[in-house]
Amino acid sequence: MLSVQRIAQKSAGRRLRESSLRLASWKRGLATPADPYDVVVIGGGPGGYVAALKAAQLGLRTACVEKRGSLGGTCLNVGCIPSKAMLNNSHIYHQTQHDLKRRGIDVSGVSLNLPVMLQAKDTAVTSLTKGIEFLFKQNKVDYIKGAASFASPTKITVDLLEGGKSEVEAKNFIIATGSEVAPFPGGAIEIDEKQIVSSTGALDLQEVPKKLVVIGGGIIGLEMGSVWSRLGSEVTVVEFLGAIGGFGIDDEVSKNFQRFLTKQGLKFKLNTKVISADKRDGKLYVKTESAKGGKEEELEADVLLVAVGRRPYVNGLNVEAAGVELDNKGRIIIDDQFNTTAKNIKCIGDVTFGPMLAHKAEEEGIAAIEYIKTGHGHVNYHAIPSVVYTHPEVAWVGKTEQELKAAGVQYNVGKFNFSANSRAKTNFETEGFVKIIAEKETDKILGVHIIGPNAGEMISEGVLAIEYGASAEDVARTCHAHPTLSEAFKEACMAAYSKPIHQ
Repeated sequence: MLSVQRIAQKSAGRRLRESSLRLASWKRGLATPADPYDVVVIGGGPGGYVAALKAAQLGLRTACVEKRGSLGGTCLNVGCIPSKAMLNNSHIYHQTQHDLKRRGIDVSGVSLNLPVMLQAKDTAVTSLTKGIEFLFKQNKVDYIKGAASFASPTKITVDLLEGGKSEVEAKNFIIATGSEVAPFPGGAIEIDEKQIVSSTGALDLQEVPKKLVVIGGGIIGLEMGSVWSRLGSEVTVVEFLGAIGGFGIDDEVSKNFQRFLTKQGLKFKLNTKVISADKRDGKLYVKTESAKGGKEEELEADVLLVAVGRRPYVNGLNVEAAGVELDNKGRIIIDDQFNTTAKNIKCIGDVTFGPMLAHKAEEEGIAAIEYIKTGHGHVNYHAIPSVVYTHPEVAWVGKTEQELKAAGVQYNVGKFNFSANSRAKTNFETEGFVKIIAEKETDKILGVHIIGPNAGEMISEGVLAIEYGASAEDVARTCHAHPTLSEAFKEACMAAYSKPIHQ
Protein backbone atom coordinates (compact mmCIF):
# COMPACT_ATOMS: atom_id res chain seq x y z
CA MET A 1 0.00 0.00 0.00
CA LEU A 2 1.09 3.52 -0.69
CA SER A 3 1.79 5.63 2.40
CA VAL A 4 -0.39 8.66 3.13
CA GLN A 5 2.63 10.87 2.40
CA ARG A 6 3.21 9.20 -0.97
CA ILE A 7 -0.46 9.58 -1.93
CA ALA A 8 -0.33 13.26 -0.98
CA GLN A 9 2.81 13.78 -3.07
CA LYS A 10 1.23 12.11 -6.13
CA SER A 11 -1.93 14.18 -5.68
CA ALA A 12 0.08 17.40 -5.46
CA GLY A 13 2.04 16.45 -8.58
CA ARG A 14 -1.16 15.76 -10.49
CA ARG A 15 -2.62 19.15 -9.50
CA LEU A 16 0.56 20.89 -10.64
CA ARG A 17 0.48 19.08 -14.03
CA GLU A 18 -3.21 19.93 -14.43
CA SER A 19 -2.47 23.58 -13.63
CA SER A 20 0.35 23.64 -16.20
CA LEU A 21 -1.93 22.11 -18.85
CA ARG A 22 -4.63 24.69 -18.16
CA LEU A 23 -2.15 27.55 -18.46
CA ALA A 24 -0.76 26.07 -21.68
CA SER A 25 -4.25 25.90 -23.15
CA TRP A 26 -4.96 29.54 -22.21
CA LYS A 27 -1.77 30.61 -23.97
CA ARG A 28 -3.08 28.94 -27.12
CA GLY A 29 -6.39 30.77 -26.68
CA LEU A 30 -8.38 27.65 -25.90
CA ALA A 31 -11.42 27.31 -23.67
CA THR A 32 -11.62 27.39 -19.87
CA PRO A 33 -11.26 24.20 -17.80
CA ALA A 34 -14.51 22.35 -17.09
CA ASP A 35 -14.56 22.93 -13.32
CA PRO A 36 -14.91 26.50 -12.08
CA TYR A 37 -12.33 27.91 -9.70
CA ASP A 38 -13.27 28.44 -6.09
CA VAL A 39 -11.83 31.97 -6.31
CA VAL A 40 -10.56 34.14 -9.15
CA VAL A 41 -8.89 37.40 -8.15
CA ILE A 42 -8.87 40.16 -10.76
CA GLY A 43 -5.78 42.29 -10.18
CA GLY A 44 -2.34 41.31 -8.95
CA GLY A 45 -1.56 44.30 -6.75
CA PRO A 46 -0.98 44.16 -2.98
CA GLY A 47 -4.62 43.40 -2.24
CA GLY A 48 -5.09 40.99 -5.13
CA TYR A 49 -1.98 38.87 -4.85
CA VAL A 50 -2.30 38.61 -1.06
CA ALA A 51 -5.94 37.52 -1.44
CA ALA A 52 -4.92 34.90 -3.99
CA LEU A 53 -2.17 33.52 -1.76
CA LYS A 54 -4.48 33.42 1.27
CA ALA A 55 -7.17 31.62 -0.73
CA ALA A 56 -4.71 28.98 -1.87
CA GLN A 57 -3.38 28.56 1.67
CA LEU A 58 -6.92 27.88 2.85
CA GLY A 59 -7.34 25.14 0.26
CA LEU A 60 -9.35 27.03 -2.36
CA ARG A 61 -8.55 26.44 -6.03
CA THR A 62 -7.39 29.89 -7.05
CA ALA A 63 -6.35 31.96 -10.05
CA CYS A 64 -5.18 35.55 -10.30
CA VAL A 65 -5.66 37.58 -13.48
CA GLU A 66 -3.26 40.50 -14.02
CA LYS A 67 -2.95 42.49 -17.23
CA ARG A 68 0.29 44.35 -16.46
CA GLY A 69 2.43 41.28 -17.08
CA SER A 70 4.18 41.69 -13.74
CA LEU A 71 2.66 41.25 -10.31
CA GLY A 72 2.59 43.81 -7.51
CA GLY A 73 0.29 46.40 -9.08
CA THR A 74 0.95 50.14 -9.03
CA CYS A 75 2.54 49.88 -5.59
CA LEU A 76 5.35 47.56 -6.56
CA ASN A 77 5.87 48.54 -10.19
CA VAL A 78 5.48 52.33 -10.31
CA GLY A 79 4.52 53.44 -6.80
CA CYS A 80 5.47 52.53 -3.24
CA ILE A 81 8.53 50.39 -3.93
CA PRO A 82 10.38 52.38 -6.63
CA SER A 83 9.62 55.65 -4.82
CA LYS A 84 11.11 54.28 -1.59
CA ALA A 85 14.22 53.19 -3.49
CA MET A 86 14.61 56.73 -4.84
CA LEU A 87 13.84 58.29 -1.45
CA ASN A 88 16.44 56.14 0.30
CA ASN A 89 19.19 56.59 -2.27
CA SER A 90 18.60 60.30 -2.76
CA HIS A 91 18.77 60.72 1.02
CA ILE A 92 22.12 58.91 1.14
CA TYR A 93 23.42 61.19 -1.65
CA HIS A 94 22.17 64.33 0.11
CA GLN A 95 23.54 63.18 3.46
CA THR A 96 26.92 62.43 1.92
CA GLN A 97 27.05 65.94 0.52
CA HIS A 98 25.77 67.86 3.53
CA ASP A 99 25.90 65.81 6.70
CA LEU A 100 28.90 63.49 6.83
CA LYS A 101 31.53 66.11 7.66
CA ARG A 102 30.09 66.82 11.11
CA ARG A 103 30.12 63.07 11.76
CA GLY A 104 33.87 62.91 11.20
CA ILE A 105 33.64 61.47 7.70
CA ASP A 106 35.52 63.40 5.02
CA VAL A 107 34.36 62.56 1.50
CA SER A 108 35.44 64.29 -1.68
CA GLY A 109 34.43 64.06 -5.31
CA VAL A 110 30.80 63.15 -4.59
CA SER A 111 28.70 63.18 -7.75
CA LEU A 112 25.35 61.87 -8.87
CA ASN A 113 25.12 58.95 -11.32
CA LEU A 114 21.40 59.17 -12.06
CA PRO A 115 21.26 56.25 -14.56
CA VAL A 116 22.73 53.91 -11.94
CA MET A 117 20.34 55.21 -9.29
CA LEU A 118 17.41 54.57 -11.62
CA GLN A 119 18.76 51.10 -12.39
CA ALA A 120 19.00 50.32 -8.67
CA LYS A 121 15.32 51.24 -8.37
CA ASP A 122 14.38 48.98 -11.30
CA THR A 123 16.43 46.09 -9.91
CA ALA A 124 14.54 46.28 -6.61
CA VAL A 125 11.22 46.22 -8.46
CA THR A 126 12.14 43.27 -10.67
CA SER A 127 13.37 41.14 -7.79
CA LEU A 128 10.15 41.71 -5.85
CA THR A 129 7.79 41.01 -8.77
CA LYS A 130 9.63 37.76 -9.48
CA GLY A 131 9.34 36.95 -5.79
CA ILE A 132 5.56 37.12 -5.96
CA GLU A 133 5.53 34.85 -9.01
CA PHE A 134 7.56 32.35 -6.98
CA LEU A 135 5.01 32.53 -4.15
CA PHE A 136 2.22 31.84 -6.66
CA LYS A 137 4.01 28.74 -7.89
CA GLN A 138 4.80 27.64 -4.35
CA ASN A 139 1.14 27.97 -3.30
CA LYS A 140 -0.32 26.59 -6.58
CA VAL A 141 -2.04 29.83 -7.62
CA ASP A 142 -2.70 29.92 -11.37
CA TYR A 143 -1.33 33.18 -12.76
CA ILE A 144 -3.19 34.34 -15.87
CA LYS A 145 -1.58 37.26 -17.72
CA GLY A 146 -4.27 39.26 -19.42
CA ALA A 147 -7.12 41.77 -19.13
CA ALA A 148 -10.32 40.47 -17.57
CA SER A 149 -13.84 41.47 -18.59
CA PHE A 150 -17.03 40.15 -17.00
CA ALA A 151 -19.29 38.15 -19.28
CA SER A 152 -21.65 37.26 -16.42
CA PRO A 153 -21.57 37.11 -12.60
CA THR A 154 -19.80 33.74 -12.80
CA LYS A 155 -17.63 34.12 -15.89
CA ILE A 156 -14.93 36.43 -17.24
CA THR A 157 -13.27 36.69 -20.62
CA VAL A 158 -9.52 37.25 -20.54
CA ASP A 159 -7.64 38.91 -23.39
CA LEU A 160 -4.32 37.13 -22.97
CA LEU A 161 -1.12 39.15 -23.25
CA GLU A 162 0.36 36.45 -25.46
CA GLY A 163 -2.65 36.53 -27.79
CA GLY A 164 -6.03 34.85 -27.86
CA LYS A 165 -8.87 34.82 -25.38
CA SER A 166 -9.94 32.56 -22.55
CA GLU A 167 -13.13 32.17 -20.59
CA VAL A 168 -12.64 31.60 -16.87
CA GLU A 169 -15.43 30.54 -14.54
CA ALA A 170 -15.44 30.85 -10.78
CA LYS A 171 -17.69 30.35 -7.79
CA ASN A 172 -16.32 33.58 -6.33
CA PHE A 173 -14.62 36.62 -7.83
CA ILE A 174 -12.66 39.31 -6.01
CA ILE A 175 -12.18 42.60 -7.82
CA ALA A 176 -8.85 44.17 -6.86
CA THR A 177 -8.07 46.36 -9.86
CA GLY A 178 -6.72 49.27 -7.82
CA SER A 179 -6.49 52.88 -8.92
CA GLU A 180 -4.91 55.12 -11.52
CA VAL A 181 -3.50 58.62 -11.55
CA ALA A 182 -6.25 61.22 -11.41
CA PRO A 183 -6.01 63.73 -14.27
CA PHE A 184 -5.81 67.44 -13.64
CA PRO A 185 -9.37 68.68 -12.98
CA GLY A 186 -11.04 70.02 -16.08
CA GLY A 187 -8.36 68.70 -18.40
CA ALA A 188 -6.51 72.03 -18.62
CA ILE A 189 -3.17 70.25 -18.09
CA GLU A 190 -2.38 67.07 -19.99
CA ILE A 191 0.17 64.62 -18.64
CA ASP A 192 2.75 63.49 -21.23
CA GLU A 193 5.11 61.70 -18.76
CA LYS A 194 8.05 63.67 -20.18
CA GLN A 195 7.78 67.31 -19.13
CA ILE A 196 4.38 67.17 -17.45
CA VAL A 197 4.50 64.02 -15.37
CA SER A 198 2.50 61.94 -12.92
CA SER A 199 4.18 60.05 -10.10
CA THR A 200 5.03 57.37 -12.68
CA GLY A 201 6.99 59.77 -14.86
CA ALA A 202 8.55 61.46 -11.83
CA LEU A 203 10.20 58.13 -10.96
CA ASP A 204 11.87 57.91 -14.33
CA LEU A 205 13.18 61.39 -15.18
CA GLN A 206 16.43 60.98 -17.08
CA GLU A 207 17.99 64.18 -15.79
CA VAL A 208 17.55 66.36 -12.72
CA PRO A 209 15.25 69.28 -13.59
CA LYS A 210 16.61 72.67 -12.60
CA LYS A 211 13.14 73.75 -11.50
CA LEU A 212 10.33 71.38 -10.52
CA VAL A 213 6.82 72.52 -9.71
CA VAL A 214 4.60 70.04 -7.87
CA ILE A 215 0.81 70.38 -7.95
CA GLY A 216 -0.41 68.84 -4.71
CA GLY A 217 1.04 68.83 -1.20
CA GLY A 218 -0.13 65.33 -0.30
CA ILE A 219 2.00 62.26 0.33
CA ILE A 220 2.97 61.59 -3.31
CA GLY A 221 3.81 65.21 -4.12
CA LEU A 222 5.94 65.64 -0.99
CA GLU A 223 7.83 62.37 -1.44
CA MET A 224 8.64 63.02 -5.10
CA GLY A 225 9.41 66.66 -4.39
CA SER A 226 11.84 65.54 -1.68
CA VAL A 227 13.63 63.12 -4.02
CA TRP A 228 14.37 65.70 -6.69
CA SER A 229 15.13 68.45 -4.19
CA ARG A 230 17.86 66.28 -2.67
CA LEU A 231 19.24 65.59 -6.13
CA GLY A 232 19.50 69.30 -6.93
CA SER A 233 16.13 70.60 -8.15
CA GLU A 234 14.59 73.84 -7.01
CA VAL A 235 11.19 72.51 -5.91
CA THR A 236 7.99 74.51 -5.43
CA VAL A 237 4.89 72.77 -4.08
CA VAL A 238 1.54 74.34 -4.92
CA GLU A 239 -1.30 73.23 -2.64
CA PHE A 240 -4.95 74.30 -2.83
CA LEU A 241 -5.52 73.75 0.89
CA GLY A 242 -3.92 75.66 3.73
CA ALA A 243 -1.73 72.79 4.98
CA ILE A 244 0.45 69.99 3.61
CA GLY A 245 0.37 66.24 4.23
CA GLY A 246 -3.04 65.35 2.89
CA PHE A 247 -6.06 63.76 4.56
CA GLY A 248 -5.68 62.53 8.14
CA ILE A 249 -2.54 64.39 9.18
CA ASP A 250 -2.61 66.17 12.54
CA ASP A 251 -2.53 69.97 12.27
CA GLU A 252 0.42 70.38 14.62
CA VAL A 253 2.40 67.73 12.75
CA SER A 254 1.59 69.34 9.41
CA LYS A 255 2.90 72.74 10.50
CA ASN A 256 6.16 71.28 11.78
CA PHE A 257 6.46 69.11 8.67
CA GLN A 258 6.27 72.15 6.42
CA ARG A 259 8.85 73.95 8.56
CA PHE A 260 11.32 71.05 8.31
CA LEU A 261 10.90 70.68 4.55
CA THR A 262 11.28 74.43 4.07
CA LYS A 263 14.63 74.25 5.91
CA GLN A 264 15.65 71.61 3.36
CA GLY A 265 14.96 74.00 0.49
CA LEU A 266 11.42 73.17 -0.66
CA LYS A 267 9.16 76.14 -1.29
CA PHE A 268 5.41 76.11 -0.61
CA LYS A 269 2.52 78.07 -2.01
CA LEU A 270 -0.53 77.16 0.09
CA ASN A 271 -4.14 78.22 -0.52
CA THR A 272 -3.14 78.42 -4.17
CA LYS A 273 -4.88 77.09 -7.25
CA VAL A 274 -3.18 76.03 -10.49
CA ILE A 275 -5.06 77.28 -13.55
CA SER A 276 -2.94 76.18 -16.49
CA ALA A 277 0.52 75.22 -17.74
CA ASP A 278 1.92 76.49 -21.05
CA LYS A 279 5.01 75.26 -22.90
CA ARG A 280 7.21 77.99 -24.36
CA ASP A 281 10.78 77.66 -25.60
CA GLY A 282 11.34 74.34 -23.86
CA LYS A 283 10.09 75.66 -20.51
CA LEU A 284 6.81 75.35 -18.66
CA TYR A 285 4.96 78.34 -17.31
CA VAL A 286 2.48 77.41 -14.60
CA LYS A 287 -0.24 79.96 -13.95
CA THR A 288 -1.63 80.08 -10.39
CA GLU A 289 -4.05 82.19 -8.42
CA SER A 290 -5.19 82.47 -4.82
CA ALA A 291 -7.62 79.69 -3.91
CA LYS A 292 -10.11 82.38 -2.98
CA GLY A 293 -9.57 84.14 -6.28
CA GLY A 294 -7.65 87.28 -7.06
CA LYS A 295 -3.86 87.41 -7.15
CA GLU A 296 -2.31 85.56 -10.09
CA GLU A 297 1.29 84.38 -10.45
CA GLU A 298 3.32 82.54 -13.08
CA LEU A 299 5.90 79.94 -12.07
CA GLU A 300 8.64 78.80 -14.41
CA ALA A 301 9.49 75.09 -14.43
CA ASP A 302 11.48 72.53 -16.39
CA VAL A 303 9.19 69.74 -15.18
CA LEU A 304 5.69 69.84 -13.73
CA LEU A 305 4.50 67.01 -11.47
CA VAL A 306 0.72 66.58 -11.28
CA ALA A 307 0.02 64.88 -7.94
CA VAL A 308 -3.65 65.63 -7.34
CA GLY A 309 -4.64 62.13 -6.26
CA ARG A 310 -5.80 58.83 -7.70
CA ARG A 311 -9.12 57.39 -8.85
CA PRO A 312 -10.60 53.86 -8.94
CA TYR A 313 -9.69 51.79 -11.98
CA VAL A 314 -12.42 49.72 -13.67
CA ASN A 315 -11.54 50.31 -17.34
CA GLY A 316 -12.58 47.42 -19.56
CA LEU A 317 -13.85 45.35 -16.63
CA ASN A 318 -17.46 45.49 -17.87
CA VAL A 319 -18.83 45.33 -14.35
CA GLU A 320 -22.34 46.07 -15.66
CA ALA A 321 -22.51 42.59 -17.15
CA ALA A 322 -22.03 41.15 -13.68
CA GLY A 323 -24.48 43.49 -11.96
CA VAL A 324 -21.75 45.32 -10.03
CA GLU A 325 -22.71 48.92 -9.25
CA LEU A 326 -20.53 52.02 -8.84
CA ASP A 327 -21.12 55.17 -6.82
CA ASN A 328 -20.93 58.70 -8.22
CA LYS A 329 -17.14 58.78 -7.68
CA GLY A 330 -16.54 55.61 -9.70
CA ARG A 331 -15.96 53.43 -6.64
CA ILE A 332 -17.39 49.92 -6.53
CA ILE A 333 -20.14 49.74 -3.91
CA ILE A 334 -19.59 47.14 -1.18
CA ASP A 335 -21.07 46.16 2.18
CA ASP A 336 -19.20 45.48 5.42
CA GLN A 337 -18.18 42.01 4.17
CA PHE A 338 -16.76 43.33 0.86
CA ASN A 339 -19.76 42.06 -1.11
CA THR A 340 -20.63 44.03 -4.22
CA THR A 341 -24.17 44.32 -5.54
CA ALA A 342 -23.56 41.05 -7.42
CA LYS A 343 -23.76 37.72 -5.65
CA ASN A 344 -20.40 36.01 -5.04
CA ILE A 345 -18.38 39.01 -6.27
CA LYS A 346 -16.37 40.84 -3.63
CA CYS A 347 -14.18 43.93 -3.97
CA ILE A 348 -11.15 45.24 -2.08
CA GLY A 349 -8.50 47.96 -2.20
CA ASP A 350 -8.28 51.26 -4.03
CA VAL A 351 -11.16 50.50 -6.37
CA THR A 352 -13.63 50.76 -3.49
CA PHE A 353 -14.01 52.89 -0.34
CA GLY A 354 -11.36 53.95 2.15
CA PRO A 355 -7.78 55.20 2.01
CA MET A 356 -5.78 54.17 -1.05
CA LEU A 357 -3.04 52.34 0.81
CA ALA A 358 -1.34 49.07 -0.09
CA HIS A 359 -1.45 47.69 3.45
CA LYS A 360 -5.17 48.49 3.75
CA ALA A 361 -5.78 46.50 0.56
CA GLU A 362 -3.73 43.58 1.90
CA GLU A 363 -5.78 43.41 5.09
CA GLU A 364 -9.00 43.53 3.07
CA GLY A 365 -7.73 40.78 0.78
CA ILE A 366 -7.15 38.41 3.68
CA ALA A 367 -10.48 39.31 5.32
CA ALA A 368 -12.42 38.85 2.07
CA ILE A 369 -11.02 35.35 1.63
CA GLU A 370 -11.77 34.49 5.24
CA TYR A 371 -15.38 35.55 4.67
CA ILE A 372 -15.55 33.21 1.67
CA LYS A 373 -13.99 30.30 3.55
CA THR A 374 -15.36 30.69 7.07
CA GLY A 375 -17.97 33.47 7.04
CA HIS A 376 -15.82 35.63 9.32
CA GLY A 377 -13.24 38.34 8.63
CA HIS A 378 -11.80 41.42 10.26
CA VAL A 379 -10.30 44.78 9.34
CA ASN A 380 -10.07 47.54 11.94
CA TYR A 381 -10.24 50.75 9.92
CA HIS A 382 -9.37 52.80 13.02
CA ALA A 383 -5.97 51.10 13.04
CA ILE A 384 -4.75 51.71 9.48
CA PRO A 385 -1.46 53.66 9.59
CA SER A 386 -0.29 56.28 7.10
CA VAL A 387 3.36 57.09 6.43
CA VAL A 388 5.17 59.81 4.47
CA TYR A 389 8.68 58.57 3.66
CA THR A 390 10.41 61.92 3.52
CA HIS A 391 13.19 62.87 5.92
CA PRO A 392 12.13 63.24 8.62
CA GLU A 393 9.41 60.64 8.18
CA VAL A 394 5.84 61.33 9.22
CA ALA A 395 3.45 58.63 10.40
CA TRP A 396 0.08 58.51 12.07
CA VAL A 397 -2.75 56.20 13.08
CA GLY A 398 -6.13 56.86 14.69
CA LYS A 399 -7.70 60.20 15.47
CA THR A 400 -6.27 63.69 15.18
CA GLU A 401 -6.82 66.51 17.65
CA GLN A 402 -8.99 68.35 15.16
CA GLU A 403 -11.22 65.30 14.69
CA LEU A 404 -11.68 64.79 18.43
CA LYS A 405 -12.44 68.47 19.00
CA ALA A 406 -15.09 68.38 16.27
CA ALA A 407 -16.64 65.27 17.86
CA GLY A 408 -16.62 66.81 21.33
CA VAL A 409 -14.38 64.11 22.80
CA GLN A 410 -12.37 65.00 25.89
CA TYR A 411 -8.73 63.96 25.61
CA ASN A 412 -5.22 64.35 26.94
CA VAL A 413 -2.09 64.88 24.84
CA GLY A 414 1.32 63.49 25.67
CA LYS A 415 4.27 64.68 23.59
CA PHE A 416 7.95 63.88 23.69
CA ASN A 417 10.55 65.61 21.51
CA PHE A 418 13.29 63.61 19.84
CA SER A 419 15.70 66.34 20.97
CA ALA A 420 15.46 64.74 24.44
CA ASN A 421 15.96 61.18 23.19
CA SER A 422 19.46 59.76 23.63
CA ARG A 423 19.51 57.69 20.43
CA ALA A 424 18.26 60.60 18.35
CA LYS A 425 20.95 62.83 19.85
CA THR A 426 23.76 60.36 19.09
CA ASN A 427 22.43 60.02 15.52
CA PHE A 428 22.18 63.82 15.05
CA GLU A 429 18.50 63.36 14.11
CA THR A 430 16.61 65.34 16.73
CA GLU A 431 13.90 67.01 14.67
CA GLY A 432 10.32 66.08 15.50
CA PHE A 433 8.33 64.40 18.25
CA VAL A 434 5.97 61.60 19.22
CA LYS A 435 2.45 62.70 20.10
CA ILE A 436 -0.04 60.46 21.91
CA ILE A 437 -3.72 61.37 22.18
CA ALA A 438 -5.61 59.48 24.91
CA GLU A 439 -9.24 59.61 26.01
CA LYS A 440 -9.42 61.76 29.14
CA GLU A 441 -11.69 59.50 31.19
CA THR A 442 -10.27 56.07 30.29
CA ASP A 443 -6.69 56.86 29.14
CA LYS A 444 -7.38 54.71 26.05
CA ILE A 445 -5.06 55.65 23.16
CA LEU A 446 -7.11 57.25 20.37
CA GLY A 447 -4.37 58.58 18.09
CA VAL A 448 -0.62 58.42 17.55
CA HIS A 449 1.27 60.99 15.48
CA ILE A 450 5.02 60.88 14.85
CA ILE A 451 7.30 63.16 12.93
CA GLY A 452 10.95 62.28 13.13
CA PRO A 453 13.51 59.56 12.47
CA ASN A 454 12.16 56.08 11.76
CA ALA A 455 8.55 57.18 12.24
CA GLY A 456 7.33 54.66 9.65
CA GLU A 457 8.65 51.76 11.73
CA MET A 458 7.71 53.23 15.12
CA ILE A 459 4.05 53.72 14.16
CA SER A 460 3.49 49.95 14.37
CA GLU A 461 3.57 50.20 18.16
CA GLY A 462 0.75 52.73 17.92
CA VAL A 463 -1.24 50.46 15.58
CA LEU A 464 -0.90 47.57 18.02
CA ALA A 465 -1.93 49.77 20.94
CA ILE A 466 -5.08 50.97 19.15
CA GLU A 467 -5.95 47.48 17.86
CA TYR A 468 -5.93 46.03 21.38
CA GLY A 469 -7.38 49.06 23.15
CA ALA A 470 -4.28 49.86 25.20
CA SER A 471 -4.14 52.83 27.52
CA ALA A 472 -1.26 55.29 27.53
CA GLU A 473 -0.25 53.92 30.93
CA ASP A 474 -0.23 50.34 29.53
CA VAL A 475 2.42 51.32 26.98
CA ALA A 476 4.32 53.55 29.42
CA ARG A 477 4.71 50.61 31.82
CA THR A 478 6.14 48.42 29.04
CA CYS A 479 9.94 48.18 29.10
CA HIS A 480 11.57 49.74 26.04
CA ALA A 481 15.20 49.01 25.18
CA HIS A 482 17.75 51.75 25.82
CA PRO A 483 19.04 53.60 23.90
CA THR A 484 16.36 53.47 21.20
CA LEU A 485 14.16 55.92 19.36
CA SER A 486 11.14 53.95 20.62
CA GLU A 487 11.79 55.30 24.12
CA ALA A 488 10.29 58.55 22.81
CA PHE A 489 7.05 56.61 22.30
CA LYS A 490 7.14 55.37 25.90
CA GLU A 491 7.86 58.85 27.24
CA ALA A 492 5.03 60.40 25.19
CA CYS A 493 2.67 57.85 26.71
CA MET A 494 3.96 58.77 30.16
CA ALA A 495 3.26 62.41 29.34
CA ALA A 496 -0.32 61.58 28.33
CA TYR A 497 -1.35 60.32 31.77
CA SER A 498 1.33 61.69 34.11
CA LYS A 499 4.80 63.11 33.38
CA PRO A 500 7.72 61.98 31.25
CA ILE A 501 11.02 61.23 32.99
CA HIS A 502 13.47 62.77 30.53
CA GLN A 503 11.71 65.95 29.48
